[in-house]
Amino acid sequence: SAGMAAEDEAELSLLECRVCFEPYGPDGQRRPLNLPCGHVLCRGCVGALAGAERQRLECPFCRRQCGPAETSACRPLLQLLELLGPAGGLASALGRSGGAAAAPAGLGLRRCLGGWGWLVNPTGVAACPGSGRLAVAHDGKKRIHVFGPGGFCLGRFGERGPASNDIKYALDVAVTPDGHVVVTDGGDCSVKAFDFDGRGVLAVREGFCLPWGLDATPESAVIVTDSEAGALYRLAADFPRGELQKCQMIRSRLVSPRAVAVCRTSGAVVVIEHLKALGASKGSTRLKIFSAEMDLIGQMDSFGLNLVFPTRICATAVAFDKEGRVIVTDVCSQAVICLGKPEEFPTFNPLISHGLSYPVGLTYTADNSLVVLDSGDHSVKVYSST
Repeated sequence: SAGMAAEDEAELSLLECRVCFEPYGPDGQRRPLNLPCGHVLCRGCVGALAGAERQRLECPFCRRQCGPAETSACRPLLQLLELLGPAGGLASALGRSGGAAAAPAGLGLRRCLGGWGWLVNPTGVAACPGSGRLAVAHDGKKRIHVFGPGGFCLGRFGERGPASNDIKYALDVAVTPDGHVVVTDGGDCSVKAFDFDGRGVLAVREGFCLPWGLDATPESAVIVTDSEAGALYRLAADFPRGELQKCQMIRSRLVSPRAVAVCRTSGAVVVIEHLKALGASKGSTRLKIFSAEMDLIGQMDSFGLNLVFPTRICATAVAFDKEGRVIVTDVCSQAVICLGKPEEFPTFNPLISHGLSYPVGLTYTADNSLVVLDSGDHSVKVYSST
């Protein structure tokens, strides 16, 4: 339908102002600004709409009024522009990532899924242990995109909208062994579960300030981080019946915990904390590893790593491989790094050091392929041993 085509078109031109249709730029009149209502315009259009008096402007999309002083830089778009570099073309970003290189462990890029228009600013990826399906959380009209083992789209669900089973803003996704897709929704601060047909079976809102990262345990429970509350929760539910059994805080006093992973064999839990940025530098990150009984068994921050490794690590996603080693994505070096087992922590072995532009998600499939979610070119990259 023409309406659908127009909406797709709107998503594809995310990198241009929807009022003047000029491409965004990092500064000056083309810099993208957020209005308080959430819509984005370039600085030039904000100025034009505010008029000579610079008093009030009305959002051209939703008519909400605001003052020019209430606008703020649109960070995700600025990050995206930075990634795409001076050429600014998506083609150049895609071309750059086409040559993903082999790694010390003999990992080779097997498949690249998604891409711009299929996925929009993806935030999380998870593999179904049984079926080999991959679920990706992103910012498109339907928030969850399911790929089959062969890389084809099997379905899309999780409409963006106001209904209780709609997804406002998906931050992360996990798939339980019993085949349910569980999503953290930053829009209404809830955890929502769906079956693979996209039927909402459960929404848990009680008690969360800002649920962010999540991972499924082998028993089909879910470990959830609450970034705002600085806490870790264990959520147990009978997903097929849509019944919440227990949502229990298992650890508190963490600093902005986001990504989390559970070890399939030992039950250990690893969390990435986001420490506040010092001065103008980017914020640093810290990894904490807990035993299945939630005792702290290892930790490492960017500063500690600097003493051992030449590079600053800003960890965005984390996973355990099947031997129980901790693997992270690092957006500073655009790499995937193995930090070893909790007891030998930290060692330093880059697994993938080329071909990634902004890795934000990480998971292992049942056949031990390594799956990296790259929001720089909106793709899912699947690596396996050569």
